Amino acid sequence: MGRAFEFRKARKFKRWDKMSKAFTRLGKEIVMAVKESGPNPDTNSRLRTAIQNAKGVNMPKDRIEAAIKRASSKEEKDYEEIVYEGYAPHGIAVVVECATDNLNRTVANVRMHFSKGGGSLGKTGSLDFMFDRKGIFKISSEGAELEELELELIDFGAEDIYEHEGEIIIETPFTEFGNMQRGLEEKGLNVISAEVQRIPTTRTELTEEQEEEVLSLIERFEEDDDVQAVYHNMA
Repeated sequence: MGRAFEFRKARKFKRWDKMSKAFTRLGKEIVMAVKESGPNPDTNSRLRTAIQNAKGVNMPKDRIEAAIKRASSKEEKDYEEIVYEGYAPHGIAVVVECATDNLNRTVANVRMHFSKGGGSLGKTGSLDFMFDRKGIFKISSEGAELEELELELIDFGAEDIYEHEGEIIIETPFTEFGNMQRGLEEKGLNVISAEVQRIPTTRTELTEEQEEEVLSLIERFEEDDDVQAVYHNMA
């Protein structure tokens, strides 16, 4: 077996760990969606999107159903969504989206991650101008014609459509997210995921060593159970 086996094993465990964290994040999103607008995905678009995204990362059906059932219970805790902003080493802007049942714990952890990673926590809203919020939809490219699809979806708010790694990516302004979601549903297209993401307006180039420092901080955040998403403007 030797080193090659150990490398494959480590890579497999890392993949399982990422999958587990994705399930935790999406399970929390399902809970928040149910508490916001009820357990019926037919009348709850946020829940419908959360279920769709969960299926996109192969989250087991029984785990999705358990999250919906748990959220319907009065005993299930409420989560508060909050955004933190700051800087990583070398002036890289970082936005951290959290969902928490304990604000004191979360802000303490976020401050600690920035500090230990060589960065600093900033004021809320201080980095808004550096990121655009956009709807990012991924659909299956199987049987789809890019030009034809672009013409069909432009009325639903499509800003950019392109193919990447066997999937078609559709970008919309943040305000058109719901409109595009309805459009894709009406057309019966196989949606793999639908998310609102923060896209940097400009990116900063770093050396390889500097990139490692920034990525080390990003990983700290991604390993925190209260963190739902992390965005940065590193090229």
